[in-house]
Amino acid sequence: MLKDKVCVITGASRGIGEAIARKFAANGAKLALIATKETDKTAKIVEDLSKETEVKFYACNINNFEEIEAVSKTILADFGQVDVLVNNAGITRDNLLAAMGKDDIDSVIDVNLKGTIYMTKAFVRSFIRKKHGNIINLSSVVGLMGNAGQTNYSASKAGVVGFTKSVAKEYGPKGVRANAIAPGFIQTDMTGALTDDVIEKYKTLIPLGRMGETEDVANLALFLASDMSSYITGEVITVDGGMYM
Repeated sequence: MLKDKVCVITGASRGIGEAIARKFAANGAKLALIATKETDKTAKIVEDLSKETEVKFYACNINNFEEIEAVSKTILADFGQVDVLVNNAGITRDNLLAAMGKDDIDSVIDVNLKGTIYMTKAFVRSFIRKKHGNIINLSSVVGLMGNAGQTNYSASKAGVVGFTKSVAKEYGPKGVRANAIAPGFIQTDMTGALTDDVIEKYKTLIPLGRMGETEDVANLALFLASDMSSYITGEVITVDGGMYM
């Protein structure tokens, strides 16, 4: 489905980002994977995926405008073009608003929202030049419905929704598509720290009665990255078992 498409994926070292990278590689994509730093885990991912496709890893702080500008130029030089950009990198700093420190607010906004904007800006000119580009941004159901204890995270992910729709309108005439995925309660490192009681409470809010898998999100990302979704742009699609409708 993605044969010879060059795909950039941020936050590719774990969770949803890793699942998307593995799914894309299995479907023929060439991969530029981005995470904050190179680790044994990123090296293992690159080693695994190199058996299937061309893959390179790039260390970059997603909240640093200058680093993003530099790494985007390196990726374009290495691969010659980019077809798909997946803005997946994200962090949480959960707390009640009254108890949040400045860094709790700034760091989440900087990575989740500003990082998505910076990364998109870095590649959008290359999309315009070839009159084709595909942007997939990871939002969250809490960006649509809100969540107590996550005002910073909810605000950042709601911002991603507005940004996605604006990019879709701004660059649709240039052949560039932009869509957002809003995952619900997915089994990742972030949810792994929750107690069993909290997990069971969340399950009662989900009509399908279970947590999602990273594979569920990766499957949707694959569809949006492929030509099968060529007439879809400006959409926010939830992957949440019916949690938000």
